[in-house]
Amino acid sequence: MASAEVPSGGPLLRTREVDVVRDGRYLLRSISLTVEPGQHWALLGANGAGKSTLLGLLGAVSHPTHGEVHVLGRKLGTVDIRSLRTHLGHVNPRHPLRTPRSVREVVLTGLTNSIEPELRWQPTVEQSAHAERLMDTMGLARIADSPWTTLSQGERGRVLIARALMPRPRLLLLDEPATGLDLTARELLLGSLDLLRSQHPELATVLVTHHLEELPETTTHALLLREGECVAAGPVDRVMTTELISACFGHPIRISRVDGRWSARAQPRRPTDV
Repeated sequence: MASAEVPSGGPLLRTREVDVVRDGRYLLRSISLTVEPGQHWALLGANGAGKSTLLGLLGAVSHPTHGEVHVLGRKLGTVDIRSLRTHLGHVNPRHPLRTPRSVREVVLTGLTNSIEPELRWQPTVEQSAHAERLMDTMGLARIADSPWTTLSQGERGRVLIARALMPRPRLLLLDEPATGLDLTARELLLGSLDLLRSQHPELATVLVTHHLEELPETTTHALLLREGECVAAGPVDRVMTTELISACFGHPIRISRVDGRWSARAQPRRPTDV
């Protein structure tokens, strides 16, 4: 396997006619996607549509059955994916930390790619300053010394995003970051993501969700999945329409957008639709 030294320039992610087959069943079929620097993609679809499977390919966690996946310019299957993953910011909402480490300590473990702070490792002055800036961006400065075990789910989500950004990745992957959050926590998270994207214009993000209300205003592109197949992909103004969202979820859904944010409302089926 080649080393995972990643080239600069070009798309950050590219898939070509990707299939994922498990036990004879297609989880993904003929998926093609290109993510450029500064783009912010949403992967949308119902439960079981294949969103997390696709995110696993984009995060160099798994390989396709057929087709090609290029992550940060390197083709999966020709590079050490463990090393490649160190160049990605992948937010795992099931972070396994169980000890009362402070928010600051958890954020800094993004540099060592470890769950607990490594013994005898100390951040540099610049690394510490970078952590403070990220905590400020994510609205965490006030609780920087609070123990992980006392945080709400929404606070933990923002801590994990700051942690993922510590190595300064060019790409951030978010798997349903707003799941389980109450209204206030969700809005704080989405506001922090919008601020983050404005402060780091070259950063690209891919966010998985099945709720349109969980999309930040700064979302630029969307890919709609239904039963492992692409319904539509491209700029949000072209993809996020009532017709295409209805096709994606297999039900009449009326969508609207106010002040940059989307909402969706399912329509009752007519007798002829049943």
